[in-house]
Amino acid sequence: MVEKLATKNLDFWYGDNKVLNQVTMSIPQNSVTAIMGPSGCGKSTLLRMFNRLNDLIDNTRHEGQIMLDGVDIYYDSMDIYDLRKKVGMVFQNVNPFPKTIFDNVAYGLKIHGWKNRAKLEERVVRSLRSAALWDEVKDSLHKSAYDLSGGQQQRLCIARAIAIEPEVILFDEPCSALDPISTAKIEKLIEELKHEYTIIIVTHNIQQAARVSDYTAFMLLGDLVEFGETGRIFTSPEDERTENYLTGKFG
Repeated sequence: MVEKLATKNLDFWYGDNKVLNQVTMSIPQNSVTAIMGPSGCGKSTLLRMFNRLNDLIDNTRHEGQIMLDGVDIYYDSMDIYDLRKKVGMVFQNVNPFPKTIFDNVAYGLKIHGWKNRAKLEERVVRSLRSAALWDEVKDSLHKSAYDLSGGQQQRLCIARAIAIEPEVILFDEPCSALDPISTAKIEKLIEELKHEYTIIIVTHNIQQAARVSDYTAFMLLGDLVEFGETGRIFTSPEDERTENYLTGKFG
């Protein structure tokens, strides 16, 4: 197992409210890790720490470490711009920009200084193919992204995230607003993308965690209760709280 991301004794506060307690885990490269738990357990907070999005919130602080390829992302010398290029994110709420399909995918590339039209087109096509969307939009690249269905818009957001070729992709409840057919397409896509990226997905859906992930973390009240291979977590959990959550006794 090659470690891609790791947390060590990680604590986090919103003001005086402590929401993460001594979280320590090691996330393997080219795998899907699901973080699950009831609402308010800290899973989305933890996810947003992996690319320091919580830095945008006033009156927060942390202790402990998050290591990306062995480097603490909270070191003063860490370039946030470079970090967020390496660690992309797809959000719960589908959020295409008010632009064309093409310009949505090309957006990040242009920000990073890409100007050659031929290279832009090549990367946009490749990203749409990787997001399993190309065949559906190839004849409408210059139409508004808002013309797409919700599921297509979410895959467009995935194409936008992978266009800049990150190393890690964070998914925050990516299917919560989607119908079952669109959800199945996103889950299949996640399974394919892990061969090129390290993927971390926060989900409230226990069945989804079982379907898509190689590793599962169960969180409760800011604590990492259990972390390990998904098959073991779901069949032989070591902690009674994990078993109670998986069997629906709370959550």
